[in-house]
Amino acid sequence: MKLISAIKSFLRKRSLRKHRSQEPTAMMPLSSIHSVTALLDSEDTSFDECKLLLQGFFRENNLKGEIFFLDMKKLGSGERLITSITGTIIRKDLNWFGRLSEEKIRQVTAARSDLFISLVNSDEFSVEFICAISPARFKIGRKPLPGKVFDMVISDPTGRTLSEAEAFLAIKTYLDKIK
Repeated sequence: MKLISAIKSFLRKRSLRKHRSQEPTAMMPLSSIHSVTALLDSEDTSFDECKLLLQGFFRENNLKGEIFFLDMKKLGSGERLITSITGTIIRKDLNWFGRLSEEKIRQVTAARSDLFISLVNSDEFSVEFICAISPARFKIGRKPLPGKVFDMVISDPTGRTLSEAEAFLAIKTYLDKIK
């Protein structure tokens, strides 16, 4: 079991080295941001509300926006995705150690935005990989990831887990202050 874990760890590190964005990142004022890519967890209870909040934020700030959805639940035979298949990363899009398929890597890296916001409250490798390969120039997340992927981390308050919508509203407050 330790050998499999060591192999998985080695392959993850190698994959990150190979695919990590080389774009330098730093905090940017909202006035310099023209495009945004967001990553949402479709299993979060506030996922629909958060999607609407993001779309409103894009409109009110005249931003080009793209939303990717992470959906890791197993679908039953009669179930369907509630999000667009092109913008959704599902379990089948990951290999055995959590790396995205080449097609999904191309989709994420093609979204060349100024700002990347991960509202997924997880530090799993698949989330780390998606955030690390994004070529955005300013990255915001909810959990610190190895390799200092994010320029800004908005953590949950002690003893309470924020929904994606609540986390986005907190991020929006900070973005409005960094004009």
